[in-house]
Amino acid sequence: MTAAPYTFRPVTEADLGLLRRWMEAPHVAEWWGEIEEEIEGIRADFADPAVEAFIVSHGGRPIGFLQCYVVHAEADHPYADRPLGARGIDQFIGEADMIGCGQGPAFIRRFCDMLERDGVPCVVTDPNPLNARAVRAYEKAGFRPLEERDTPFGRVLLMMRGPVAERGKR
Repeated sequence: MTAAPYTFRPVTEADLGLLRRWMEAPHVAEWWGEIEEEIEGIRADFADPAVEAFIVSHGGRPIGFLQCYVVHAEADHPYADRPLGARGIDQFIGEADMIGCGQGPAFIRRFCDMLERDGVPCVVTDPNPLNARAVRAYEKAGFRPLEERDTPFGRVLLMMRGPVAERGKR
């Protein structure tokens, strides 16, 4: 997938060292899980057709990670109450000098625009409710908060964006 000035290249085994370095950075480590568990999860997802993981680049420079998954691929997924065809995303900016300059909202918006053009009815995400920087970034990318939930991933703020989400606005 591409969307200038951002590119979304599938993660490969060769990228796991870069992902590990990014996950060790304090601004990522604060909000993501145990590094080896996360890396093994990404590696396991290579074989899962319901999950796509990408290296996000800006102007040819790798700056972050984004994963997209089919919400309904697991019957008991905590967001299975979302519309059929919904996708979920998780992301982070790995390069510290790219934090706070609008990169997150911009590449999230671009990626979601591509999903919507492909017919995805809505996209959900689930930042930690205490992660104000992530919540603001998602809001700038067009997401709206729905509710806080307790999930197997911990307490989250469920947020949604997309045509279905827009029709549900009051």
